[in-house]
Amino acid sequence: MYLKNLVAIFVISISFSVFAQENEDNPFSFKWDNGFKIKSADNNFEFKFGGRIMVDHAFFSQNDNLDAVYGQLLTTSATEFRRTRLFISGVIYKNIEFKWDLGYEGGEVGFKDVYLGIKDIPVIGNLRVGNVKEPLRLEMLTSSKYITFMERSILSDFSPTRNSGILFFNDFFNDKISMQAGLFRNAGDNGNDLMANNGYVFTGRITGLPIKTEKQLLHLGLGYSYRKPSINNYRISSRPEAHLSGKKYIDTQLVENVVDLNMLNFETAFVSGPLSLQAEYLITELNTDISNRFSSYYGQISYFITGEQKKYKSSYSGFDRIKPKNNFIGKNGGSGAWEVALRYSNSDLNSEDIFGGEQSDLTVGLNWYLNPVTKIKFNYVNATIKNAGNVNVYQVRFQIDF
Repeated sequence: MYLKNLVAIFVISISFSVFAQENEDNPFSFKWDNGFKIKSADNNFEFKFGGRIMVDHAFFSQNDNLDAVYGQLLTTSATEFRRTRLFISGVIYKNIEFKWDLGYEGGEVGFKDVYLGIKDIPVIGNLRVGNVKEPLRLEMLTSSKYITFMERSILSDFSPTRNSGILFFNDFFNDKISMQAGLFRNAGDNGNDLMANNGYVFTGRITGLPIKTEKQLLHLGLGYSYRKPSINNYRISSRPEAHLSGKKYIDTQLVENVVDLNMLNFETAFVSGPLSLQAEYLITELNTDISNRFSSYYGQISYFITGEQKKYKSSYSGFDRIKPKNNFIGKNGGSGAWEVALRYSNSDLNSEDIFGGEQSDLTVGLNWYLNPVTKIKFNYVNATIKNAGNVNVYQVRFQIDF
């Protein structure tokens, strides 16, 4: 609690100190743009600060077969603060950027995006050093503030979202082609790897936009990651697509004597007006004295009943904030934006000598965007564990982010 208060005080004090630097030569402007922004008149300096709160409630049930195989559920309902975060970011002298984003999740404080960077380097493009997102998987690069469902698909469980290292990225041909590549350590939530033992990760990605108009977008991408664990073991496990679920039904258990891993990810997204489609397919090769190959994929579709359209931010950032045509402001206001969505995902953790199980999830979603920074999400998840049984999850999220 002390650390959270310290972060809040730091953010507020920095913001007001910058705002107080107004002078005749270079005054600063302070405005609200779905978040607080401070900018100098000569555009040399720009600062943003904000945060997010996500409160989840969920109800669970599983059939008798799962009771027999995995044991009965310890609880059939749960609640949590899924994410509570504060951040401050900025640009100094036009091309030096930084971000400090701390999250308080599961009772612990952890690093999210914490980096410094240099923009617009000739030929190279952009560089970031610190705790950043690895350029792998479109749904992982899209902020949790803007993902369609409450949770990302089970494809997300094969490797961490963020890692500590150095990242290069650039866009070409009017942003039609984008490339990212980075070298990382096997760092935890604090961004540190104090016992690296020669472990490292290389991750690269290339994407293209064959179609990009005001009403339509087609995104295609290919990502690759080579991973050498520092402690020579690895584990992949998945719960149903509900973070409050207390059970992980498929699990490779701890695989020892791991030499390395290779991951190859195919991704695509299509937007046409209020309709959007998105899919990814991930192949993971885990090498010990033999090679084990696992696969995971998902496909999803969503539609805005009220006519809004998903906004593409960039290759490395994925999709952006939804702004309702008419905000909900009570009985005299609009309806906000309403979105319906459906996703099917599958993860197979069975291979040569590893039998982690196979799981398929069907998720139905209904999202109500009251305004650009407030939304309520309703999800129903039906997870089927092959040759074992199925589980049902009903969950809701109340979210504000700025």
